Amino acid sequence: MAIRKKSNKNPPLLSHEFVLQNHADIVSCLAMLFLLGLMFEITAKAAIVFVALQYNVTRPATEEQATESASLYSYGFKDLATVFFYMLVAIIIHAIIQEYVLDKINRRMHFSKTKHSKFNESGQLSAFYLLACIWGTFILVSEDYISDPTILWRAYPHNLMTFQMKFFYISQLAYWLHALPELYFQKTKKEDIPRQLVYIGLYLFHIAGAYLLNLNHLGLVLLVLHYFVEFLFHISRLFYFSDEKYQKGFSVWAVLFVLGRLLTLILSVLTVGFGLARAENQKLDFSTGNFNVLAVRIAVLASICITQAFMMWKFINFQLRRWREHSAFQAPPVKRKPVMTKGRSSRKGTENGVNGAVTSNGADSPRNRKEKSS
Repeated sequence: MAIRKKSNKNPPLLSHEFVLQNHADIVSCLAMLFLLGLMFEITAKAAIVFVALQYNVTRPATEEQATESASLYSYGFKDLATVFFYMLVAIIIHAIIQEYVLDKINRRMHFSKTKHSKFNESGQLSAFYLLACIWGTFILVSEDYISDPTILWRAYPHNLMTFQMKFFYISQLAYWLHALPELYFQKTKKEDIPRQLVYIGLYLFHIAGAYLLNLNHLGLVLLVLHYFVEFLFHISRLFYFSDEKYQKGFSVWAVLFVLGRLLTLILSVLTVGFGLARAENQKLDFSTGNFNVLAVRIAVLASICITQAFMMWKFINFQLRRWREHSAFQAPPVKRKPVMTKGRSSRKGTENGVNGAVTSNGADSPRNRKEKSS
Protein backbone atom coordinates (compact mmCIF):
# COMPACT_ATOMS: atom_id res chain seq x y z
CA MET A 1 0.00 0.00 0.00
CA ALA A 2 1.56 3.24 -1.14
CA ILE A 3 1.69 6.09 1.32
CA ARG A 4 0.76 9.47 -0.17
CA LYS A 5 3.22 12.14 0.79
CA LYS A 6 1.95 15.49 1.89
CA SER A 7 2.31 18.23 -0.67
CA ASN A 8 4.79 20.94 0.27
CA LYS A 9 4.02 23.39 -2.51
CA ASN A 10 5.41 26.91 -2.24
CA PRO A 11 6.87 26.61 1.30
CA PRO A 12 8.65 29.99 1.09
CA LEU A 13 5.36 31.78 0.46
CA LEU A 14 3.62 30.02 3.34
CA SER A 15 6.40 30.80 5.81
CA HIS A 16 6.52 34.36 4.50
CA GLU A 17 2.79 34.81 5.11
CA PHE A 18 3.14 33.34 8.61
CA VAL A 19 5.89 35.82 9.50
CA LEU A 20 3.84 38.74 8.15
CA GLN A 21 0.75 37.67 10.08
CA ASN A 22 2.75 37.13 13.26
CA HIS A 23 4.49 40.51 13.27
CA ALA A 24 1.30 42.32 12.20
CA ASP A 25 -0.56 40.91 15.23
CA ILE A 26 2.22 41.97 17.60
CA VAL A 27 2.42 45.49 16.17
CA SER A 28 -1.38 45.82 16.22
CA CYS A 29 -1.47 44.94 19.92
CA LEU A 30 1.26 47.48 20.64
CA ALA A 31 -0.60 50.23 18.77
CA MET A 32 -3.83 49.37 20.59
CA LEU A 33 -2.06 49.88 23.93
CA PHE A 34 -1.38 53.50 23.04
CA LEU A 35 -4.99 54.02 21.95
CA LEU A 36 -6.35 52.38 25.10
CA GLY A 37 -4.09 54.64 27.12
CA LEU A 38 -6.17 57.62 25.98
CA MET A 39 -9.20 56.21 27.81
CA PHE A 40 -7.68 56.46 31.29
CA GLU A 41 -6.74 59.68 32.99
CA ILE A 42 -3.54 58.26 34.47
CA THR A 43 -2.06 57.23 31.14
CA ALA A 44 -3.75 59.79 28.89
CA LYS A 45 -1.00 62.40 29.23
CA ALA A 46 1.66 59.91 28.17
CA ALA A 47 -0.40 58.27 25.42
CA ILE A 48 -1.42 61.55 23.80
CA VAL A 49 2.24 62.34 23.11
CA PHE A 50 2.36 59.30 20.82
CA VAL A 51 -1.02 59.71 19.13
CA ALA A 52 -1.59 63.46 18.71
CA LEU A 53 0.64 66.11 17.12
CA GLN A 54 2.64 68.11 19.64
CA TYR A 55 3.84 71.74 19.96
CA ASN A 56 0.55 73.42 19.10
CA VAL A 57 0.77 77.20 18.80
CA THR A 58 -2.36 79.33 18.51
CA ARG A 59 -1.84 82.45 16.42
CA PRO A 60 -4.35 85.21 17.16
CA ALA A 61 -6.45 86.57 14.33
CA THR A 62 -5.49 89.84 12.62
CA GLU A 63 -7.36 92.25 10.40
CA GLU A 64 -5.44 91.13 7.29
CA GLN A 65 -6.15 87.45 7.92
CA ALA A 66 -9.31 85.57 8.80
CA THR A 67 -11.31 86.56 11.82
CA GLU A 68 -10.75 83.18 13.45
CA SER A 69 -7.50 82.30 15.18
CA ALA A 70 -5.20 79.85 13.39
CA SER A 71 -3.76 76.73 15.01
CA LEU A 72 -0.17 76.10 13.89
CA TYR A 73 2.57 73.69 14.93
CA SER A 74 6.29 73.75 15.50
CA TYR A 75 8.62 70.78 16.08
CA GLY A 76 10.55 69.32 19.01
CA PHE A 77 11.81 66.14 20.65
CA LYS A 78 8.30 64.86 21.40
CA ASP A 79 7.80 64.37 17.67
CA LEU A 80 9.96 61.25 17.95
CA ALA A 81 7.21 59.58 19.99
CA THR A 82 4.58 60.56 17.41
CA VAL A 83 6.76 59.25 14.59
CA PHE A 84 7.16 55.95 16.46
CA PHE A 85 3.40 55.47 16.84
CA TYR A 86 2.67 56.17 13.19
CA MET A 87 5.53 53.90 12.24
CA LEU A 88 3.52 51.11 13.91
CA VAL A 89 0.47 52.20 11.92
CA ALA A 90 2.51 52.06 8.71
CA ILE A 91 3.62 48.49 9.53
CA ILE A 92 -0.02 47.46 10.02
CA ILE A 93 -1.13 49.05 6.73
CA HIS A 94 1.84 47.44 4.98
CA ALA A 95 0.76 44.01 6.24
CA ILE A 96 -2.86 44.58 5.19
CA ILE A 97 -1.87 45.54 1.62
CA GLN A 98 0.49 42.59 1.46
CA GLU A 99 -2.00 40.01 2.71
CA TYR A 100 -5.23 41.12 1.05
CA VAL A 101 -3.90 42.49 -2.25
CA LEU A 102 -0.37 41.52 -3.24
CA ASP A 103 -0.33 37.92 -1.97
CA LYS A 104 -3.58 37.15 -3.78
CA ILE A 105 -2.16 38.50 -7.04
CA ASN A 106 1.05 36.53 -6.52
CA ARG A 107 -0.90 33.27 -6.16
CA ARG A 108 -2.71 33.89 -9.44
CA MET A 109 0.32 35.02 -11.44
CA HIS A 110 2.75 32.34 -10.14
CA PHE A 111 5.76 34.64 -10.16
CA SER A 112 9.30 33.40 -9.64
CA LYS A 113 11.09 34.27 -6.41
CA THR A 114 12.87 37.23 -8.00
CA LYS A 115 9.71 38.65 -9.56
CA HIS A 116 7.80 37.89 -6.37
CA SER A 117 10.01 40.17 -4.24
CA LYS A 118 10.15 42.92 -6.88
CA PHE A 119 6.39 42.79 -7.37
CA ASN A 120 5.84 43.18 -3.63
CA GLU A 121 8.28 46.09 -3.48
CA SER A 122 6.67 47.92 -6.41
CA GLY A 123 3.17 47.20 -5.15
CA GLN A 124 3.86 48.70 -1.74
CA LEU A 125 5.77 51.71 -3.07
CA SER A 126 3.28 52.52 -5.82
CA ALA A 127 0.45 52.64 -3.27
CA PHE A 128 2.48 54.89 -0.97
CA TYR A 129 3.68 57.19 -3.75
CA LEU A 130 0.17 57.63 -5.11
CA LEU A 131 -1.30 58.48 -1.70
CA ALA A 132 1.57 60.82 -0.77
CA CYS A 133 1.47 62.56 -4.16
CA ILE A 134 -2.28 63.23 -3.92
CA TRP A 135 -1.96 64.37 -0.31
CA GLY A 136 0.98 66.67 -1.06
CA THR A 137 -0.75 68.16 -4.11
CA PHE A 138 -3.81 68.91 -1.97
CA ILE A 139 -1.59 70.83 0.50
CA LEU A 140 0.09 72.74 -2.33
CA VAL A 141 -3.25 73.81 -3.78
CA SER A 142 -4.87 74.66 -0.44
CA GLU A 143 -1.94 76.85 0.65
CA ASP A 144 -1.50 78.58 -2.77
CA TYR A 145 2.00 77.26 -3.44
CA ILE A 146 1.31 76.90 -7.16
CA SER A 147 -0.07 80.40 -7.73
CA ASP A 148 2.71 82.08 -5.71
CA PRO A 149 6.11 80.29 -6.01
CA THR A 150 7.84 82.97 -3.91
CA ILE A 151 6.26 81.37 -0.86
CA LEU A 152 9.11 78.84 -1.02
CA TRP A 153 11.55 81.40 0.39
CA ARG A 154 9.44 84.37 1.44
CA ALA A 155 9.08 84.98 5.20
CA TYR A 156 11.72 82.38 6.08
CA PRO A 157 12.06 80.70 8.61
CA HIS A 158 8.91 78.68 8.15
CA ASN A 159 8.98 77.48 11.76
CA LEU A 160 5.18 77.29 12.08
CA MET A 161 3.28 74.68 10.08
CA THR A 162 -0.36 73.92 9.51
CA PHE A 163 -1.80 70.65 10.77
CA GLN A 164 -1.73 69.10 7.28
CA MET A 165 1.88 70.13 6.69
CA LYS A 166 3.19 68.73 9.97
CA PHE A 167 1.15 65.54 9.75
CA PHE A 168 2.49 65.03 6.23
CA TYR A 169 6.10 65.20 7.41
CA ILE A 170 5.41 63.01 10.44
CA SER A 171 3.83 60.42 8.15
CA GLN A 172 6.77 60.55 5.72
CA LEU A 173 9.31 59.97 8.47
CA ALA A 174 7.18 57.20 9.96
CA TYR A 175 6.81 55.41 6.62
CA TRP A 176 10.50 55.38 5.76
CA LEU A 177 11.43 54.34 9.29
CA HIS A 178 8.97 51.44 9.07
CA ALA A 179 10.83 50.26 5.95
CA LEU A 180 13.81 49.28 8.11
CA PRO A 181 12.08 46.52 10.16
CA GLU A 182 10.21 45.49 7.01
CA LEU A 183 13.53 44.33 5.58
CA TYR A 184 13.40 41.57 8.19
CA PHE A 185 9.65 40.99 8.09
CA GLN A 186 9.65 40.64 4.30
CA LYS A 187 12.64 38.27 4.35
CA THR A 188 14.57 40.51 1.96
CA LYS A 189 17.49 38.88 0.18
CA LYS A 190 20.94 39.81 1.43
CA GLU A 191 22.02 41.14 -1.96
CA ASP A 192 19.00 43.50 -2.06
CA ILE A 193 19.46 44.91 1.45
CA PRO A 194 22.31 47.39 0.64
CA ARG A 195 20.34 48.89 -2.26
CA GLN A 196 17.24 49.38 -0.12
CA LEU A 197 19.23 50.77 2.81
CA VAL A 198 20.72 53.39 0.50
CA TYR A 199 17.42 54.81 -0.76
CA ILE A 200 15.75 54.53 2.67
CA GLY A 201 18.65 56.48 4.17
CA LEU A 202 18.46 59.13 1.45
CA TYR A 203 14.75 59.63 2.02
CA LEU A 204 15.15 59.95 5.80
CA PHE A 205 18.13 62.30 5.45
CA HIS A 206 16.42 64.73 3.08
CA ILE A 207 12.97 64.67 4.69
CA ALA A 208 14.39 65.14 8.19
CA GLY A 209 16.71 67.87 6.87
CA ALA A 210 13.86 69.84 5.31
CA TYR A 211 11.80 69.39 8.49
CA LEU A 212 14.51 70.44 10.94
CA LEU A 213 15.92 73.32 8.85
CA ASN A 214 12.41 74.77 8.38
CA LEU A 215 12.59 74.25 4.63
CA ASN A 216 9.29 72.39 4.70
CA HIS A 217 7.81 74.41 1.80
CA LEU A 218 10.63 73.51 -0.57
CA GLY A 219 10.73 69.95 0.72
CA LEU A 220 7.02 69.46 0.06
CA VAL A 221 7.29 70.62 -3.57
CA LEU A 222 10.33 68.44 -4.26
CA LEU A 223 8.73 65.40 -2.61
CA VAL A 224 5.54 65.67 -4.67
CA LEU A 225 7.58 66.04 -7.86
CA HIS A 226 9.80 63.08 -7.00
CA TYR A 227 6.95 60.86 -5.82
CA PHE A 228 5.02 61.39 -9.04
CA VAL A 229 7.97 60.23 -11.16
CA GLU A 230 8.64 57.25 -8.90
CA PHE A 231 4.98 56.25 -9.00
CA LEU A 232 5.15 56.05 -12.79
CA PHE A 233 8.19 53.78 -12.59
CA HIS A 234 6.71 51.32 -10.12
CA ILE A 235 3.29 51.20 -11.77
CA SER A 236 5.06 50.54 -15.10
CA ARG A 237 7.00 47.74 -13.47
CA LEU A 238 3.78 46.19 -12.16
CA PHE A 239 2.29 46.18 -15.66
CA TYR A 240 5.55 44.75 -17.01
CA PHE A 241 5.41 41.85 -14.54
CA SER A 242 1.85 41.06 -15.57
CA ASP A 243 2.77 41.10 -19.28
CA GLU A 244 6.25 41.83 -20.62
CA LYS A 245 4.74 43.55 -23.68
CA TYR A 246 3.89 46.60 -21.55
CA GLN A 247 7.16 48.55 -21.82
CA LYS A 248 5.93 51.94 -23.03
CA GLY A 249 5.52 53.10 -19.45
CA PHE A 250 9.29 52.93 -18.94
CA SER A 251 9.81 55.28 -21.90
CA VAL A 252 7.42 57.85 -20.41
CA TRP A 253 9.08 57.46 -17.02
CA ALA A 254 12.56 57.95 -18.54
CA VAL A 255 11.58 61.33 -20.01
CA LEU A 256 9.87 62.51 -16.84
CA PHE A 257 12.76 61.28 -14.69
CA VAL A 258 15.22 63.57 -16.49
CA LEU A 259 12.77 66.48 -16.37
CA GLY A 260 12.20 65.83 -12.67
CA ARG A 261 15.90 66.03 -11.94
CA LEU A 262 16.20 69.31 -13.85
CA LEU A 263 13.18 70.83 -12.09
CA THR A 264 14.55 69.73 -8.71
CA LEU A 265 17.86 71.48 -9.37
CA ILE A 266 16.17 74.61 -10.72
CA LEU A 267 13.80 74.95 -7.76
CA SER A 268 16.58 74.25 -5.25
CA VAL A 269 18.96 76.82 -6.74
CA LEU A 270 16.16 79.36 -7.12
CA THR A 271 15.01 78.95 -3.51
CA VAL A 272 18.29 78.44 -1.65
CA GLY A 273 20.80 80.09 -3.97
CA PHE A 274 18.80 83.21 -4.88
CA GLY A 275 15.72 83.58 -2.66
CA LEU A 276 17.30 82.87 0.75
CA ALA A 277 20.63 84.44 -0.25
CA ARG A 278 18.89 87.80 -0.76
CA ALA A 279 16.90 87.67 2.49
CA GLU A 280 17.58 90.37 5.04
CA ASN A 281 17.90 88.09 8.08
CA GLN A 282 20.96 85.88 7.57
CA LYS A 283 21.96 85.18 11.14
CA LEU A 284 21.99 81.73 12.75
CA ASP A 285 19.32 81.69 15.46
CA PHE A 286 18.21 78.38 16.99
CA SER A 287 15.45 79.99 19.05
CA THR A 288 13.59 81.24 15.98
CA GLY A 289 14.70 78.38 13.74
CA ASN A 290 16.62 80.59 11.33
CA PHE A 291 19.35 78.59 9.54
CA ASN A 292 19.78 81.00 6.64
CA VAL A 293 23.56 81.26 6.69
CA LEU A 294 26.06 80.64 3.90
CA ALA A 295 27.41 77.35 5.30
CA VAL A 296 23.93 75.83 5.63
CA ARG A 297 22.89 77.00 2.16
CA ILE A 298 26.00 75.45 0.62
CA ALA A 299 25.42 72.19 2.52
CA VAL A 300 21.78 72.04 1.38
CA LEU A 301 22.61 72.68 -2.27
CA ALA A 302 25.53 70.24 -2.17
CA SER A 303 23.40 67.44 -0.72
CA ILE A 304 20.66 68.00 -3.31
CA CYS A 305 23.10 68.19 -6.24
CA ILE A 306 25.04 65.10 -5.15
CA THR A 307 21.83 63.13 -4.71
CA GLN A 308 20.53 64.17 -8.13
CA ALA A 309 23.87 63.26 -9.73
CA PHE A 310 23.80 59.86 -8.01
CA MET A 311 20.27 59.22 -9.25
CA MET A 312 21.21 60.21 -12.81
CA TRP A 313 24.19 57.86 -12.69
CA LYS A 314 21.96 54.98 -11.59
CA PHE A 315 19.44 55.94 -14.25
CA ILE A 316 22.03 55.93 -17.04
CA ASN A 317 23.34 52.52 -15.96
CA PHE A 318 19.78 51.19 -15.88
CA GLN A 319 19.05 52.46 -19.40
CA LEU A 320 22.32 51.06 -20.77
CA ARG A 321 21.58 47.65 -19.26
CA ARG A 322 18.08 47.65 -20.78
CA TRP A 323 19.51 48.69 -24.16
CA ARG A 324 22.05 45.85 -24.11
CA GLU A 325 19.39 43.30 -23.16
CA HIS A 326 17.06 44.58 -25.86
CA SER A 327 19.83 44.51 -28.49
CA ALA A 328 20.87 40.97 -27.54
CA PHE A 329 17.25 39.82 -27.73
CA GLN A 330 16.58 41.47 -31.10
CA ALA A 331 19.85 40.44 -32.80
CA PRO A 332 19.22 37.57 -35.31
CA PRO A 333 21.55 34.55 -35.30
CA VAL A 334 24.44 34.92 -37.77
CA LYS A 335 24.45 32.28 -40.49
CA ARG A 336 27.77 31.38 -42.05
CA LYS A 337 28.19 29.76 -45.44
CA PRO A 338 30.06 26.43 -45.64
CA VAL A 339 33.65 26.80 -46.81
CA MET A 340 34.41 25.45 -50.31
CA THR A 341 37.62 23.44 -50.66
CA LYS A 342 38.98 22.48 -54.09
CA GLY A 343 35.70 23.27 -55.85
CA ARG A 344 33.47 21.18 -53.62
CA SER A 345 31.86 21.63 -50.22
CA SER A 346 32.62 19.33 -47.36
CA ARG A 347 29.39 17.43 -46.83
CA LYS A 348 30.67 15.80 -43.69
CA GLY A 349 31.52 19.10 -42.06
CA THR A 350 28.08 20.49 -42.88
CA GLU A 351 26.32 17.51 -41.39
CA ASN A 352 28.33 17.67 -38.16
CA GLY A 353 27.98 21.44 -37.77
CA VAL A 354 25.03 23.60 -36.89
CA ASN A 355 24.34 26.59 -39.16
CA GLY A 356 27.87 26.39 -40.49
CA ALA A 357 29.52 26.53 -37.08
CA VAL A 358 31.95 23.72 -38.02
CA THR A 359 34.08 24.05 -41.14
CA SER A 360 34.89 21.38 -43.71
CA ASN A 361 38.21 20.45 -42.21
CA GLY A 362 36.68 19.75 -38.78
CA ALA A 363 38.10 22.88 -37.11
CA ASP A 364 36.32 24.58 -34.24
CA SER A 365 33.99 27.53 -34.65
CA PRO A 366 35.28 31.03 -33.74
CA ARG A 367 33.54 30.82 -30.40
CA ASN A 368 35.11 27.45 -29.55
CA ARG A 369 38.55 28.64 -30.68
CA LYS A 370 38.23 31.61 -28.36
CA GLU A 371 37.33 29.37 -25.44
CA LYS A 372 40.26 27.05 -26.10
CA SER A 373 42.70 29.90 -26.40
CA SER A 374 41.55 31.30 -23.08
